[in-house]
Amino acid sequence: MAEQEAAARAVLVVGGTSGIGLATARRLAAEGARVAVAARAADRVDAVARELVDLGATDAVGLVTDLAEPGSAAGAVDATLARFGRVDVVITSAQVMAYGTVEQVDAEAFDRVTRVAVQGTFELARAALPALRRSGGGSLVVVSSLLAEIAVPSMSTYCTAKWGQLGLVRSLQAETRRERDLHVTLVLPGAIDTPIYEQGGTWAGRRGHAPPPVVAPDAVARACVRALDRPRRMVHVGPANRLAVAGFRLLPGVYDVLAPVLVDRVVLRGPRVPDDPGNVLAPRADREGERGGWRWWGVRRRR
Repeated sequence: MAEQEAAARAVLVVGGTSGIGLATARRLAAEGARVAVAARAADRVDAVARELVDLGATDAVGLVTDLAEPGSAAGAVDATLARFGRVDVVITSAQVMAYGTVEQVDAEAFDRVTRVAVQGTFELARAALPALRRSGGGSLVVVSSLLAEIAVPSMSTYCTAKWGQLGLVRSLQAETRRERDLHVTLVLPGAIDTPIYEQGGTWAGRRGHAPPPVVAPDAVARACVRALDRPRRMVHVGPANRLAVAGFRLLPGVYDVLAPVLVDRVVLRGPRVPDDPGNVLAPRADREGERGGWRWWGVRRRR
């Protein structure tokens, strides 16, 4: 899309009230785009929409959307069309996370995490692609995870969700590859400084921590926005991503020995805590924000 057209973009950002989604919505607003921000908490989406106008968005609206609920994704696309008259870009970073082994994690939480990533992305794509075509073309950007390409113990729920999302999006890319004006990009971040670790549910006996190296959410936002003008099928964000994928694929025996040790000492370090669903089953809007307070080396800033 030409640079001079950036201000006219009509964008839907699903998961746009926290973390990567919020950073992306803010970056697009600063460019003058029209932004529909979608998430589960009504007060939060309205507050973020007002903020986006203050940041420079030509127009902004908050949409209550839950990708785990059938029809919600299509409703967000329809509402964006109704507000702006067109849809040029759809970006989703919506996801919840649960810690614990297959035997530990609550079955309802497993269903919710995987439903958001797979069924939610499926329904969003089915609604977004026709809308993008009617608007003359555009981009669907799906923010997934490094864990779509590797497996980590005690994060089996999240890995299952992201591996399923990877298969769905890669198939979708193959299905749309002959449409020159329609682009589907998959963004794979490593550890990012967002509230997802604090917000995530845990059945592992400990809270999750961001493993180093931890990257700022705006780095992923830049990758998402860059993909609108220079579409790519897959974009990794994180200095250790390629190394982790190479180790998982080329040295599986070594990887399987090291991964549990690193999870215990880095990801699930800290005091014991009771089981807690976090924001898996319901939003916790008061804990949302762009950043989670993690330093590059995986230590939380003091509050």
